[in-house]
Amino acid sequence: MSVDGSASGTVAGGLDEPEELAPTPGSLELTGPGDQAAVADWEAAAAAVLRKARRLTADDPDSLVWDKLGRKTLDGITIPPLGTAAALDDLKTSGRPTRTGDWDIRAHLAGTDAKALNETALVDLDGGVTSLWLQVGADTDLATLLDGVLLDLAPVVLEAPSGAQAAIARAFLDVLGDTTPAPGTNLGGTDDDLVDVARLALERGVLGVVVDATRVHDRGASDVQELGWSMATAAAYLRRLTDAGIDLDEALGLFEFRYAATDEQFLSIAKLRAARRLWARVVELSGGAPIEQRQHVVTSRPMMSRYDPYVNMLRTTVAGFAAGVGGADSVTVLPFDAPLGSPEVLGRRVARNTSALLMAESHVAKVADPAGGAYAVEKLTDDLALAGWAELGRLEDDGFAALEQRIAETVDHRETEVAKRKRPITGLTEFPNLAEVLPERQPDGAFDGVRSYGASFEALRDEPAKAPVFLATLGTIASHTARATFAANLFAAGGIATEVAGATSGVDDLVAAYGGQRVVCLAGSDPTYAEWGSTAAAALREAGATHVIIAGKPVDGVDDSCAMGVDALDFLTRTREKLT
Repeated sequence: MSVDGSASGTVAGGLDEPEELAPTPGSLELTGPGDQAAVADWEAAAAAVLRKARRLTADDPDSLVWDKLGRKTLDGITIPPLGTAAALDDLKTSGRPTRTGDWDIRAHLAGTDAKALNETALVDLDGGVTSLWLQVGADTDLATLLDGVLLDLAPVVLEAPSGAQAAIARAFLDVLGDTTPAPGTNLGGTDDDLVDVARLALERGVLGVVVDATRVHDRGASDVQELGWSMATAAAYLRRLTDAGIDLDEALGLFEFRYAATDEQFLSIAKLRAARRLWARVVELSGGAPIEQRQHVVTSRPMMSRYDPYVNMLRTTVAGFAAGVGGADSVTVLPFDAPLGSPEVLGRRVARNTSALLMAESHVAKVADPAGGAYAVEKLTDDLALAGWAELGRLEDDGFAALEQRIAETVDHRETEVAKRKRPITGLTEFPNLAEVLPERQPDGAFDGVRSYGASFEALRDEPAKAPVFLATLGTIASHTARATFAANLFAAGGIATEVAGATSGVDDLVAAYGGQRVVCLAGSDPTYAEWGSTAAAALREAGATHVIIAGKPVDGVDDSCAMGVDALDFLTRTREKLT
């Protein structure tokens, strides 16, 4: 198949090697305003700031700011520090959001207690939720769960275990009875039950297929891998449905796609726009009538943390904003306490109100495509679409098993960046609070199989070090505060408490404050280190310390050091070993 506009085959029948993703009819070409400031002026201003920060030398050209300030995504896509009209030269964009007005606020419910889930569902619906996503088991009593729910007004999307989906779908249809189902109702067919559930959906006039890309996102997949997987899975589902005798256009009308949105807002916005473009191309090459992609977007589970969970409110707000701006038809903002188990009243209320506030007070839904025309977003959309199409080609050629290795490589890459705190996680790798008491929640299985981005640090926090580190602060408070704060936060990220010497004027003060801890960490200014850092290390070792660390560049007499850019995970693991 050629993807430059001429199809030699259909997606339902097979894909040849992808070369280029062509724009769909009706796409817009963007040009920059004639009065935009010269790029050279911006380069000069940015370079001046970087020179003050010593990130550029006087001899470096101003144009080097693009390399210094740009960054690469996990997929290797470069995100420049400034969007310019030149980035859109010869670029045509498609996949723009088409939703008009408010998005559907979809609550997620998971568990086995049908009565408790019913009470939660009714509270959510009374509080502004407009649809329900039910993650249920094979034996869930749907009649009890849905008692009092107006199924002609509130769409229900089912998620059941593979092998039980058809039975759950039939049970739901029994509860539905003669009621006309609300538009958007989905029986949730996937995998083994796909064809049976699809036929039930066609008979009842509801949606019947969910392409749930959060499956790979939750395991650590990148944005491009998530896009490629969703298209490959959708193509595979189409083949199965049409091979079973279902008309292609009828099959296409059954689909809903589920994507994750993270707190990297521009990537999330561009991913949703790129997904529409990819789906339009798949539909075109399949020979189906054009149909808009229905998107259900969920705030990312892996980006959430079990520690300092209240920070999750900020993460999910940014992700929910990105979902709305990206044009999602339905948005699920997960409660801040969801990683801990079944969310309670406060978490669920904040979650549903996040969407309500974004729409009613911030008016995010008043414009169909708020990011439209933004140079950076348009370029990122195009980059993600092309990379996603290439990933689809690899999956068609190599199969889904080959994707697992690529996901593992992405996980390792992300883990390295988190370990070096290039991807900070507030409350976990940055500004942790060892004294916090986590709220208790009942397990509901909703996060089973999710690989948290901070999983390695959470594991350290789960088993706090039994002994503290002595923070040997050298000099006055003013001279040692910066490095002492850095070191204390670093140790806390690994579940290690610190005991601080306080202001000291020399070795005698330091030794007097020392409490016999096995591991000590010197914290002070460079001049203080040069004056008496080595002497302090020797004195503490003589007083009983067995492992001496310094916050900053190493000096004679120390065993280890920590500074900005250190592999925090490796350093903390080494330190914990010395503590035991």
